[in-house]
Amino acid sequence: MARILSIDYGGKRTGIAVTDPLQLIATGLTTIETRNFIPFLRDYCSREPVEKFIIGMPLNMDDTPTHATPLVEQALRQLQKHFPKIPVETVDERYTSKMAKDAMLQMGLRKKQRRDKKLVDEIAATILLQEYLERRG
Repeated sequence: MARILSIDYGGKRTGIAVTDPLQLIATGLTTIETRNFIPFLRDYCSREPVEKFIIGMPLNMDDTPTHATPLVEQALRQLQKHFPKIPVETVDERYTSKMAKDAMLQMGLRKKQRRDKKLVDEIAATILLQEYLERRG
């Protein structure tokens, strides 16, 4: 089976997580600079089969777009343009950054480590993917 790749897209940084080949476990892969988003995915997809991309869609509590929604919509268009054979699904990303910070606290990471925005983005992408896997059954 191919992997599912999760994207926590941001203006500066983008967190990436992937499943194992059996699509059972979500694992943080990395955080990249957003300007390297497409080249990174091209390289990764040339080495690993990817069945689907999921990307976090930022929404307010009342389901209206946030200031970051247009950025993610742009990323969606880039994914569809550069990877037309790989389906893209959006998922609700509300609370993922808070959940990532809470998870870091529970893991016992020091305050300096919890301030590492790269790690927060990678963990948020992992949470997005794990929740997607759980909903999928």
